[in-house]
Amino acid sequence: MKVLNFGSLNLDYVYAVDHIIAPGETESTGGVELHCGGKGLNQSIAMAKAGVEVFHAGLVGEEGQPLIDACVQHGVRTDYIRKIPGRSGHTIIQVDREGQNSILLFGGSNRAMTKDYIDEVLSHFEKGDIIILQNEINLLDYIIDSAFERGMMIVLNPSPFDAAVEGCNLGKISLFLLNEIEGGQITGETEPDKILASLREKFPKAKVVLTLGGDGSIYSEGEKTVRQGIYRVKAVDTTAAGDTFTGYFVSSIINGLSVEEGLALSAKASAISVTRPGATDSIPEKDEVLNSDLEEA
Repeated sequence: MKVLNFGSLNLDYVYAVDHIIAPGETESTGGVELHCGGKGLNQSIAMAKAGVEVFHAGLVGEEGQPLIDACVQHGVRTDYIRKIPGRSGHTIIQVDREGQNSILLFGGSNRAMTKDYIDEVLSHFEKGDIIILQNEINLLDYIIDSAFERGMMIVLNPSPFDAAVEGCNLGKISLFLLNEIEGGQITGETEPDKILASLREKFPKAKVVLTLGGDGSIYSEGEKTVRQGIYRVKAVDTTAAGDTFTGYFVSSIINGLSVEEGLALSAKASAISVTRPGATDSIPEKDEVLNSDLEEA
């Protein structure tokens, strides 16, 4: 079984601010840092740090070599990453004194996928392999349809949620990893239990992990429900928290952990990540997660 993450690679420009800027407001920053990120890259590095061999597929622009270097540094396979003319995807991220963030995303090379490129990448994978997807790249519907035809297990983090996600056949998804905002956008519900009930009705064959911020997470599969709390930490930067959770939970499936073990491992890894600035740099190694003495809130 091989693992493919078909996703974004971004250069993150992170600005320290007193508070998230309001419309019409001008605010001086306390500093700026450049980090490698993108939901796809973050999730790949989280899986690699959790001990999984993961192949990343994605496009970078002319200034994107640091993104490829970051993959190599953290053990992510780069066989299917391609460099193209133009700019890489990038983000402008505000991080306030409480560690909350606001993100402006420019798609760049992440939005330059072609069907020929997708076909070439997927030709190296087969039935039973796992593909992880997010919505920071184009042609998401084509990737889902093509992976489904190959019999791959499809994991989707439908973020950012927009018309592209609505245009996909979500009945082909094996596992949803989403937060309550995205769950509400798909179902029209606002309460977690109602979101999960609606997702079960719409996609009865899919497993679901719904993350709830400070209220932890819930796993739902048929009549089975597992709840997981959060671990007590002081947040510095929440940028990669969700991606860390996603990467670690997928790794738990591959490594044969129970749902309960997988949720606890993912929650702990996510908690550690928010205590550090940046995206990929904040993701902890598996040994650190296993040996941490964090307490549940």
